[in-house]
Amino acid sequence: MSDRSPRILIAGGGIGGLAASLALRRRGFETLVLERAERLRDGGAGLHIWSNGVIALNELDVADRVLEIAPVQQTCHFSTWRGETLAAWPVGDFVARYGQPTIAVERSVLHGVLKKALPEDTVRTGAQVTSFESGRAGVSVRLADGGTEHGDLLIGADGIHSTVRRGLLGPKPPRFTGYIAWRGRARMDHPLIPPGTFNAIFGPGTRFTYYDVAPGVVHWMSVANGPAGGKDGPAALQMLTERHRRWAGPVLDILKATPEEDVIRGDVLDRRPDRRWGRDRVTLLGDAAHPITFNIGQGACQALEDALVLAEHLRGGGADPRAALRAYEAERRARTAPMQRIARWIGRMGAVENPALISARETFMRKSWDTRAFAAAEKNQVAYGLRWSRPGASRSEAR
Repeated sequence: MSDRSPRILIAGGGIGGLAASLALRRRGFETLVLERAERLRDGGAGLHIWSNGVIALNELDVADRVLEIAPVQQTCHFSTWRGETLAAWPVGDFVARYGQPTIAVERSVLHGVLKKALPEDTVRTGAQVTSFESGRAGVSVRLADGGTEHGDLLIGADGIHSTVRRGLLGPKPPRFTGYIAWRGRARMDHPLIPPGTFNAIFGPGTRFTYYDVAPGVVHWMSVANGPAGGKDGPAALQMLTERHRRWAGPVLDILKATPEEDVIRGDVLDRRPDRRWGRDRVTLLGDAAHPITFNIGQGACQALEDALVLAEHLRGGGADPRAALRAYEAERRARTAPMQRIARWIGRMGAVENPALISARETFMRKSWDTRAFAAAEKNQVAYGLRWSRPGASRSEAR
């Protein structure tokens, strides 16, 4: 690039974009995050961060601040809407194996921790990227306000509807999964929701998941099949209460404790894994590259991993940053493509409505999840964090 500190432009100020800026700055790069919103903020939904994601946060030097707030999970429970146990995953054991826990946290909290770790002048709000040009001298980005920014590289971390992605790969829209997620936030204390709770409940064509994200704060999600593009009236909570009226456990209490204005509805979207993420001096990161549905809880974790791996490849890329970007893409495509596929498969399994298929799903989960599925998920998803951490080792030793 040159003897000066290379300048990297990052489109998108979400978790992936801020993490990439932090990881790159720790490697000596100059970064500028271009966020289209007028204020840098993220939604209030909850996030499940597996141990591999917490290890990534630790590598970014922000895990301690997140762990001051985020409850540590001990067991992930999976059950039927009738209250029958399907499987239980003792994720608390991950601390001994990987050195970091699995947690749940509000998206806005994690976003705020990452934002605070960056100098204020590294993020520009009200800066909507509309197009870019990449050449031998670097990358030029055009903004909606008519301005331009120039850098050595461009990272598209601007979400599933990414403008940078469209410029690289064309205007193909994401695909609708066939189901919708309603998310909410309840302030409550409940005897059935002790600290570190996680429960995913499966019903006929619908699911309900809840977990605490801070003391006295419970995040929940109700998922149901339906057409894309729908909107709720002023009585969304009443509709959800009717949907889950006969469900066991604290489901109705959670909905009752949720303000109507805190309910967020969204069509669940994904993409097929792509064979190419970038070209020349431009690449993608996070949902812009590999949107993973919530079904395996790895979306934010993979954006954090992307940030670290990208910074590692650019540090070792020598005089050709384009080769470093292609190496990053190859490594991360191999990592994330299987997760995109398994998340879609679990989503389809959770959406079945036929009673015979529901019975088959319950039998499969009882027989296989404890013995096979959890072991495979740990091996293929969580254990990757050992790339940066060994139990009992300091961060410097783990490198």
